Amino acid sequence: MFKCSILMLRNAQTKPITLPRKDWHFTLRFRKDNDFRDGVCFYKRLIKNTMSKAQLKKHLNTLDKSQIIEMVMKLYDARKEARDYLDYYVNPNESNELEKFKKIVLKEFDDDISRDPQCRFSVCRKALSDFKKLAPSTETLAEAMVYYVERVCEFSFYAGDLWEQYYDSATSNFRSMLKFLVKNDILEAMMPRVVQIMAWCWPCGYGFHDEIGDSFCELVPPQYHNKADEADALGKAQYYAIHPDLKH
Repeated sequence: MFKCSILMLRNAQTKPITLPRKDWHFTLRFRKDNDFRDGVCFYKRLIKNTMSKAQLKKHLNTLDKSQIIEMVMKLYDARKEARDYLDYYVNPNESNELEKFKKIVLKEFDDDISRDPQCRFSVCRKALSDFKKLAPSTETLAEAMVYYVERVCEFSFYAGDLWEQYYDSATSNFRSMLKFLVKNDILEAMMPRVVQIMAWCWPCGYGFHDEIGDSFCELVPPQYHNKADEADALGKAQYYAIHPDLKH
């Protein structure tokens, strides 16, 4: 069931409304009856103007070949996302698209560039979502997900303590990556890189290191749990090699 709430006015009341479709539920907060009616009318228009895949398919079946070509060409000119998808559809090149994705990630989490890195997870999340829509091979998608988490955790290792939301987002992406690797039976091939990712988390604050270790032991088969200790040892060695004065 889809639920939506809109705050119409300050100190407003809340009243549920049942719309024609049984799988939709709408909650509108209102003060005056006019506000209530306007909200219902607007929402009905919103539902009516959203076309389903079935409706689109039905419409396409009424078109001849020339009309479909004309529509696709207009779509190609109108939307960059459509143009990128159609370019890939006609000339699929996973390597090129993967490199484009990596450049976006590197730009956000690279401390070697002249300007301060942005560290915008939202930008990388959209880039990864767009990359998934191209339906790349499992191995290529795994490479994209692992690379993303590598750059995020490597940056945290060299940049020092960052903010809590950074670590929360990093942990979420780490968990998504592990689930994908385990599900597609490619964890073993990626394990050296996963160990290095966990090693980069060792000196970080806000309990990030513990969250990463706990997530690893929760999501991977038991035979790999000893890799968490291996990552800790590697992280300590790498950290004190950079900061020997901090070693006790």
